[in-house]
Amino acid sequence: MAEKRDYYEVLGVSKSATQDEIKKAYRKLAMKYHPDRNKEPGAEEKFKEINEAYEVLSDEQKRKTYDQFGFAGMDGAFGQGGFSGQGFSDFGGFEDIFSSFFGGSGFGSSRRASNAPRPGQDRYIQIRVDFMDAIMGKTETIPLEVDEQCDHCKGTGAESPSDITTCSRCNGNGYIVTSQQSLFGMVQQQSVCPDCRGTGKRVTRKCRKCGGMGYEHKRIKVDVKIPAGIQSGQQLRIRGKGERGTNGGPNGDLYVEIIVKSHPTFKREGNNINITVPISSLDATLGCKIDVPTVYGDCELTIPEGTQPNTRFVLRGKGVKTRNGQGDQYVEVTVEIPKKLSRKEKELYEQLRSGQSESAFDRFKNAFK
Repeated sequence: MAEKRDYYEVLGVSKSATQDEIKKAYRKLAMKYHPDRNKEPGAEEKFKEINEAYEVLSDEQKRKTYDQFGFAGMDGAFGQGGFSGQGFSDFGGFEDIFSSFFGGSGFGSSRRASNAPRPGQDRYIQIRVDFMDAIMGKTETIPLEVDEQCDHCKGTGAESPSDITTCSRCNGNGYIVTSQQSLFGMVQQQSVCPDCRGTGKRVTRKCRKCGGMGYEHKRIKVDVKIPAGIQSGQQLRIRGKGERGTNGGPNGDLYVEIIVKSHPTFKREGNNINITVPISSLDATLGCKIDVPTVYGDCELTIPEGTQPNTRFVLRGKGVKTRNGQGDQYVEVTVEIPKKLSRKEKELYEQLRSGQSESAFDRFKNAFK
């Protein structure tokens, strides 16, 4: 299988392109490579690649995920076959894509048959993941209830292909046309065929497994691969686990929004991690070395002598690792003053104070003289 090209490269736009620029580039390429217009070898594959890129980059959330995680963030979005086709499912032909962009009839008008297969609606759920799991990535298994196509009748609802006949009322069109006299003359109205319910077919013998429904309701478990470095609010797409389609159409997709739980110590800010650690007044005065917790384990940090409260230090490369690089960890130190002293400690502090030539307060007061 050929290696996928960067979506921005496919549309010929920069990573800072606006939505209008992305749409303009897509429109130009879609018109050029549409299979109804371009019969050259490879045009259809090129057209699918263009639509796949546009489906991601035209959606702000998907674009954000792609920018941060690349194709890894799109896992499950397109499956093994590449472009899902959902972004193009509303176009019935070259005339429809022209009409969609320009708002007119274009080179004609086409109406999708009411009995054509239609994909199901997408579903949205939220799952909560631990802070460290979002940093490192993991696979989360979630329970789902879905309607899946019956594997015996392949969604037709019939026991065998010979048990499917063309609806006699609509002649397989899926709709009927009625005429009615009005003050303005004869008016025609098109409606879904009540006998076949828009399928254009009749089932003479129902499938023994699904009872003619064409699908089975199942309770399943789905593995959701959570990329390392994901942030709250980002979504992952699982193809084919949404609502069931109609007339044999595929299921919609399942969008999983990730909610990252807070951590009692680490605070994330973009790809950087913030942490506050306490040190004693003696360590701040004399300096020391401490082992600071990071998301990857302890890391030694040198505290220089004379460190002041709320001083911030940086541990390079100890932040969140994503496709676009790795952040840092910022360490803020707080200096703890003891509330109670032993007799020996108090004596030592008294000796230090008596040995001072000038206290900090004295220096402050002398500034007013």
